[in-house]
Amino acid sequence: MTPPRVPSPESRGIFVTGTDTGVGKTLVATLMLRAWAAHGLSTVGYKPVAAGCELDAAGRAVNGDALQLLAASTIAPSYEEVNPYALAAPIAPHLAAADEGVMLSLDRMVQGYRVLASRAERVVVEGAGGWSVPLDAERTLADLAVALELPVVLVVGLRLGCLNHALLTQAAIVASGLRFAAWVANTIDADMRERERNVDALQARLRAPCIGRIPDLRADGERGAPALDLDALAI
Repeated sequence: MTPPRVPSPESRGIFVTGTDTGVGKTLVATLMLRAWAAHGLSTVGYKPVAAGCELDAAGRAVNGDALQLLAASTIAPSYEEVNPYALAAPIAPHLAAADEGVMLSLDRMVQGYRVLASRAERVVVEGAGGWSVPLDAERTLADLAVALELPVVLVVGLRLGCLNHALLTQAAIVASGLRFAAWVANTIDADMRERERNVDALQARLRAPCIGRIPDLRADGERGAPALDLDALAI
């Protein structure tokens, strides 16, 4: 078997995690890919494991988030390169994998990243769920982030409870030894009380720059999303 190509010196990657599932990781990842592409950089998204798939016309299991990453990439890898583990049930990855008799291999996920990093200048890796989502009885998505040795962007879903979730996730990222590079505030509850004061509390307590605030997108979709300040990532 041909060994995976090593990342090119020009390649830079980022790992996108969230305070929970459904907080907008895919949206932020695609915005990052498009912003870097607008600056003339080759880009690719990577979803190592996705739980919640449907069959496409060819009878292949595909995940909506991974398809969005693929569509936002400037290079054209295969679907399987972007999403090596596509699990059917929309449940925790370790449960979906167990139900299908699949063993999730960190080595395979890391090798998949290296192949993509050899072809693109920016690789945006999107996790599944939150930082500590299990992959099996012992490992979590955090172990994958550590194995990849990438700086981390945290997507904070603005809703009641986000302060606790964001601060706990920050503590876990810092404890892992990885660089907490930035965070994004995403409005997922338009009726959240004291939203601005909560954002102020996050800005005072999170030890990384906020590179963007995303408004409620239910009406306008991604057209309402602001540009992210990717210069603050310093990667």
